[in-house]
Amino acid sequence: MGKPTGFIDYLRELPPEQMPIERIRNWDEFHLPMEEEKLRTQGARCMDCGTPFCHTGNMLSGMASGCPINNLIPEWNDLIYRGLWKEALDRLHKTNNFPEFTGRVCPAPCEGSCVLGITNPPVTIKNIEYSIAERGWEEGWIVAEPPQKRTGKKVAIIGSGPAGLSAAAQLNKAGHWITVYERADRPGGLLMYGIPNMKLDKQDVVMRRIDLLKAEGVQFVCNTEIGKDLPTETLLKEFDAVVLCTGSTRPRDLPIEGRELGGIHFAMDFLTANTKAVLDGEPDDGYLSAAGKDIVIIGGGDTGTVCVGTSIRHGCNSVVQVEIMPRPPLERAADNPWPEYPKVYRLDYGQEEAVAKFGNDPRAYITTATSFVGDEKGQVEGVRTVQVEWERDEQGRFIPKHVPGTEKVLPAQLVLLAMGFLGPEQPLLDAMDLERDPRSNVKADHGQYATSLPGVFAAGDCRRGQSLVVWAFNEGRGAARECDRYLMGTTELP
Repeated sequence: MGKPTGFIDYLRELPPEQMPIERIRNWDEFHLPMEEEKLRTQGARCMDCGTPFCHTGNMLSGMASGCPINNLIPEWNDLIYRGLWKEALDRLHKTNNFPEFTGRVCPAPCEGSCVLGITNPPVTIKNIEYSIAERGWEEGWIVAEPPQKRTGKKVAIIGSGPAGLSAAAQLNKAGHWITVYERADRPGGLLMYGIPNMKLDKQDVVMRRIDLLKAEGVQFVCNTEIGKDLPTETLLKEFDAVVLCTGSTRPRDLPIEGRELGGIHFAMDFLTANTKAVLDGEPDDGYLSAAGKDIVIIGGGDTGTVCVGTSIRHGCNSVVQVEIMPRPPLERAADNPWPEYPKVYRLDYGQEEAVAKFGNDPRAYITTATSFVGDEKGQVEGVRTVQVEWERDEQGRFIPKHVPGTEKVLPAQLVLLAMGFLGPEQPLLDAMDLERDPRSNVKADHGQYATSLPGVFAAGDCRRGQSLVVWAFNEGRGAARECDRYLMGTTELP
């Protein structure tokens, strides 16, 4: 490394952000740029550790440890320290097709496994990645690079989310003709409609990259659902190979008393309609407003956080996020050692905004909903909750037990269910007669990605289940490699 003592000489420093009380007034991204000199200083903190766990991409205790796409992190940290930004971008693009996306939305398991993080705050890997990518766009280094030769092979990709886009980029690079089918009105999948604009700008960031893919020869066909608008038989006949990247889009429901009441919705319906309204400039018939309402969000993960930030921007009266798990500790627990992803208490942007607006973290920990309360018009007006204790059952499994005397009713005129997803939607898989695993995902071995139907591959959440955007990038690239091998007999894709 250029600065062997950088991790001793410099403290971790993140870029400034727009104040939460200010940013809730709009849908703009709120991260502010960081001075180049400070970025180079942060790169210098990368400590030449010898065995860089940051880019291992392993699964430990069910969580990612290190970068799932194996970004060459120490190398580009060193390059920006030395001011070699173009070379850093080239090194970043070797493993990551879309660093401007991961630099914004990835939870940074790389930082959780940073060797420096054993004793000190880890290197600001995520912000450095974001800064390299944005520097590339600003300098005009990221330009369309269509393949010099075409193979004549045609590949259909179903789904334009993270896995679909990375598969499209790689297969197009190999010279195949790529058509990406998307049932929504805009391409991008989860990147377009699952992540709000203030975290990932759609026009200036998502469409910027999709327009580049179009310029490289990738064709996007929106408003087209395979199996309905286009028969699967036609698709299989017209294309030499198919890559399924449909995601895990069946939401987990909460079938408790009062579920039939009006005003109870799945989180993704709320978020999709909101982003569509932001992009269209006006709401459509499916729009759900939180304005002037008491909001209860059931689910404590990323989707719940997004719902918090969106509800506050609507002008909600109050917001509570019900979380059945205990509040994490401030520091790593003994059973969560490095290099596992650190399960520690933190305020994400949505909770930060709730603190600024209402004065408190909106999460109600170790709490579960027991029933919904309705008014005389059949609309929800409250959520009955109770606190829980986690105890082991006869098989040694932890299960939640209700704590008597902790019942309460939370006021709610809008309830959002953000409890995760159960797997891919089944009609398309049924139509193709694809084999499924016990969790209803498409059965295809990791590293091979081949389904039970020859010439059909699967990648991303429809294969592995609900996961991180960066894992979808990993799988899209892997499926592209195996699809190229299937088509050509050999492959040069990584």
